[in-house]
Amino acid sequence: MAFADNLRTLAPIDALERIELFDASGTPVAQIENKPGQQGSLAVYQHLAARHGSISSAAAQEGLALFAEHTEDARRHPGKHPNIDRLIAIENGGAILSVKAVHKP
Repeated sequence: MAFADNLRTLAPIDALERIELFDASGTPVAQIENKPGQQGSLAVYQHLAARHGSISSAAAQEGLALFAEHTEDARRHPGKHPNIDRLIAIENGGAILSVKAVHKP
């Protein structure tokens, strides 16, 4: 399925302000906000965190499948899709990330 089709299968993100990603020492490494251009990534990462409890290798593989055609583009153009690049790095043995969901007030 295409990325747009995959997004329709994920839980809504209306109540989320952002998610924050942390390395094993608790250091923040990234955040994905609920704003245009990041909402698809927010939905995917939130789904992965809910399903896997963290962004592990298995979660990264699922996420790369969900990103569908964008994953191939990211592999061909490193740096163009940082949220996908992060999953590729984890799939290739990078550190597991914990996720904190920040809900809208």
